[in-house]
Amino acid sequence: MFQILVIDDDPTIQVFLKRLLEKQGYEVITACNGEQGIAKALACRPALIICDWIMPVLNGLEVCNYIKNDPNLSTSFFILLTSLDSVADRVKGLDAGADDFITKPIEQNELKARVRAGLRLHQLSRDLQIQKQLLETELAQAAEYVRSLLPLPITEPLKINSCFIPSRQLGGDCFDYYWLDDDYLAVYLLDTAGHGLKATLPSISVLNLLRSRALKSLNYYQPSDVLRGLNETFQINYQNDKYFTIWYGVYHRLTKQLVYASAGHPPAVLVSGKSPKSPEFHLLRTPGMPVGMFPEAKYVDAYCQIEEFSNLYIFSDGAYEITKSDGTLWSLDGLIQILVSLQNTLDCPLEQILNYLIALNSKEAFDDDLSILQIQFN
Repeated sequence: MFQILVIDDDPTIQVFLKRLLEKQGYEVITACNGEQGIAKALACRPALIICDWIMPVLNGLEVCNYIKNDPNLSTSFFILLTSLDSVADRVKGLDAGADDFITKPIEQNELKARVRAGLRLHQLSRDLQIQKQLLETELAQAAEYVRSLLPLPITEPLKINSCFIPSRQLGGDCFDYYWLDDDYLAVYLLDTAGHGLKATLPSISVLNLLRSRALKSLNYYQPSDVLRGLNETFQINYQNDKYFTIWYGVYHRLTKQLVYASAGHPPAVLVSGKSPKSPEFHLLRTPGMPVGMFPEAKYVDAYCQIEEFSNLYIFSDGAYEITKSDGTLWSLDGLIQILVSLQNTLDCPLEQILNYLIALNSKEAFDDDLSILQIQFN
């Protein structure tokens, strides 16, 4: 049974509405002023509220505004009862969050019809809210599953830390690092276009393929060959525009040489120097289209010698495409400045970078997945 709350300082109107609505099979609660109405709304969470506009202390607009700003009451259908019928007054009511109006003197058939329509919309809003909550739960579970697949930090013979902060919608970030043999370390980070499970599933597929080395024809020591193989594989299997960008590198710990290739991905940032007090940075990126976009895409390798006191950062664009409090978008240059400035700090903790990015973000959650790998070669 639907519950309806009537808020009116006129006891005659209260009795009239209560009797009429109870005859229609609804459970009716009454309140004689705005404060009492809000208290009863919070306690009962009615499906529909009929509230008089002109009341002492709290008027109908103020009650409506309070109700609509409470997440637990936002689906309650709100009808303003008023003798005001100008367009300007109705605009005020709509701005306050009112869903409908009933003009005094009350016409019974109109009231019944508007209540029926309001309850249908309330039920639809409730159903949508439930579906939204189920979707958010599924995305949270999917994010935890992705997190469970990601590698743990390592400390020897070099130190690797990582972070993964999924967006509320869950994006397509994924990364991995592992030893191809005793001397060669493979590391990569990829970002599938879009959000939701359709973006996450291709990322997990890539992780499983590379981790298991299921593509037997690939030379996993040669980044450009890995990207070529992925491009051929995902052109065949995915026809849903879910291309992805990727940065893939292989580090030889004996020669301290890094070979890498990228496919439309943000550059990795190598911050280095012969001493911690004189940092320099290099952007590590090669030309190449995102994987899955064009069958004929070509990929090339580049080489870099790793110096002492070096930190390599590999990240997704969610690490710098952040909306600041003034509404502007942060930039890659801003992130690079932070990475270089932290080179002088002891141990260059990744936590400091994350704290800065979280403080910079103007929203409760990031718009896109945020992933960062930090490899310390000290």
